[in-house]
Amino acid sequence: VPARGVSLRRCSTRVSLEGVNRPVIDRIIRVDHAGEYGANRIYAGQMAVLGRSSVGPIIQQMWNQEKDHLKKFNELMVAYRVRPTVLLPFWNVAGFVLGAGSALLGRKGAMACTVAVEESISDHYNSQIRALVEEDPEKYKELLQVIKKFRDDELEHHDIGLEHDAEAAPAYSVLKTAIQLGCKVAIFLSERI
Repeated sequence: VPARGVSLRRCSTRVSLEGVNRPVIDRIIRVDHAGEYGANRIYAGQMAVLGRSSVGPIIQQMWNQEKDHLKKFNELMVAYRVRPTVLLPFWNVAGFVLGAGSALLGRKGAMACTVAVEESISDHYNSQIRALVEEDPEKYKELLQVIKKFRDDELEHHDIGLEHDAEAAPAYSVLKTAIQLGCKVAIFLSERI
């Protein structure tokens, strides 16, 4: 017998969608989920090549944070009732190939990839933070906290890459530019498809 005043209604994992800007929230959660999914695949590729090297534990540490990010965005997709991008199978393969390919260039190549990707993601998160703050910082308080925390983690990964000689990778500026262009295309497509 329940205590007086206690509801037997099941708890919901969903958030109140009243007053939220659905197109903005759908786009943000969909693309961030895709980005964290892709980041997980990049680190999986790097670990497949460099997991037993001296840089393996550093890559694993960053990958563990990305796993936490993906788990949270999986939860937010359910809570906000957002469908994932249909491009996840493509990001699965592309992310792994990018991670493994950059790792085949050695430790510096993997770190150059990390710097390029994490810089792109942190810039993207900053744009989202600005958009949500302009919309209504109180209404999106929880989502803003998540995005700010993850942005800070991505900046930490960026700095780790620089500390581990990313800029000494072969053709660093070309590699970084190509990867960041790919990130922009992935963001554009994942927001919409």
